[in-house]
Amino acid sequence: MRVLAPALLAVLAPAAAMAQDAVFTGEITGADHQHYKPVPFDVPTGVERITVTLTYDKVDKTVVDMGVWDPERFRGWSGGTRDRFTLSPSDATPGYLPGTLPAGRWQLMLGVPNARANSHAAYRVTVDFDRAGSTHASDRIADAPLNPAPGWYRGDLHMHDANSDGSCASQSGKRVPCPLFRTVEAAARAGLDFAAVTDHNTVAHFGGLRELQPWFDRTLLIPGTEITTFGGHANIFGERRFVDFRVGAAVPDIAALTRDVAAAGAILSINHPALPSGEACMGCGWTWPDTDWSRVTAIEAVNGTIASGPLAGIGFWYARLNEGRRLTGIAGSDNHDPDAPQGKAPIGRPTTVVHAPELSMAGILAGIRAGNVFIDVTGTRNRLLEVTATAGKAQAVVGGTIAGDAGLRIRAHVVGVAGASAELVVNGAVAGRSPVAGDDAHVEFPLAPRSCGWTAVNVRDGQGNPLLIGNPLYLTCRRS
Repeated sequence: MRVLAPALLAVLAPAAAMAQDAVFTGEITGADHQHYKPVPFDVPTGVERITVTLTYDKVDKTVVDMGVWDPERFRGWSGGTRDRFTLSPSDATPGYLPGTLPAGRWQLMLGVPNARANSHAAYRVTVDFDRAGSTHASDRIADAPLNPAPGWYRGDLHMHDANSDGSCASQSGKRVPCPLFRTVEAAARAGLDFAAVTDHNTVAHFGGLRELQPWFDRTLLIPGTEITTFGGHANIFGERRFVDFRVGAAVPDIAALTRDVAAAGAILSINHPALPSGEACMGCGWTWPDTDWSRVTAIEAVNGTIASGPLAGIGFWYARLNEGRRLTGIAGSDNHDPDAPQGKAPIGRPTTVVHAPELSMAGILAGIRAGNVFIDVTGTRNRLLEVTATAGKAQAVVGGTIAGDAGLRIRAHVVGVAGASAELVVNGAVAGRSPVAGDDAHVEFPLAPRSCGWTAVNVRDGQGNPLLIGNPLYLTCRRS
């Protein structure tokens, strides 16, 4: 290995822009033509993901392939197709094998199908690791945003495929485990900007999502897991690795599970919390008594077709808000069949609409954390609910905080629900109603002085059915 010349460093500069755990540089010469060139590297204990990146000087028609062996076995080959790959126990770049990452000497193999006589091509290999306190490997392999612009993005945050209990009709009409691509196709047909696939207690679908994402370049695919415990179900989104679900066995208690979710880089949402638990729906309702709500990001307020009544999650969510918790209300179809037989929610109905800084996994998760989110119960592609609070020069959007003093007004911009009714909710109770006059309307509500707690705006149709469900603005006040 040798130090690169300044001119060649300029060619390879993009690869060096991020932090890395190890860097190897060298040169491919004419003598390497149709030979293999090993680049050994050491993997320490405790590594959860490895990402390898190769850049090299292609000016003189040099071509370099690559693959890798761990200390025990072959792990994959991508030839000259890719400039980077990632490996973890849960998933790997197509062409590579997921699995344990044994500590010791690994061997990156560079194959050289072409190097002209007397040529000299500099190369650079970076090796990055995820381990405690470091996410270099995940950062290196992260995709660019599908859309870099801030805005409203529509998605479904709960669905299943053959990797857990999803099923559909086969080519001959038989009921079979439904392949992942059918679920992703249905999300794309629904016009969704993002879709989280959340199979029960597994990460087996993560590699498939990694393979499908380049083709589905208008629909962000978010890896997720429905953590199914005896005391309730919860979706986690964006985890970098498997999170053990066995509360009471390998996992001592629910607090330990929520800590591990955070350590895996994910956010947690309680699913269908008001459903019964027992033989009617085993472990479906949330019954864990010692939940650390500071580690919970969201509540599934609408699950599939259940948007109102005692089984909907809205009452459970509102009760937590009244306890002073700050939790984002979201929704998911909980789809188990992309063909959506009669009576079952299709993918994209309901829709969670997130105001995010960009269309990327990091952007959508940040938007959910921030709370500027609404639920489109019927999964349309155009309805909008934008809510702001103003008091003098102070202003806040949904998910934010504002003083509940005199002069506070709540303004809602509502699109696509002409003839419906907007309602102001304060601490779970309806505090005012106003008709929605047109297809693109503005509705305003005054708020009583010294209002404390939280407020939100919902929209209902003429029969009182929810169409749009808003998230809270938080109110601070000085009680007299």
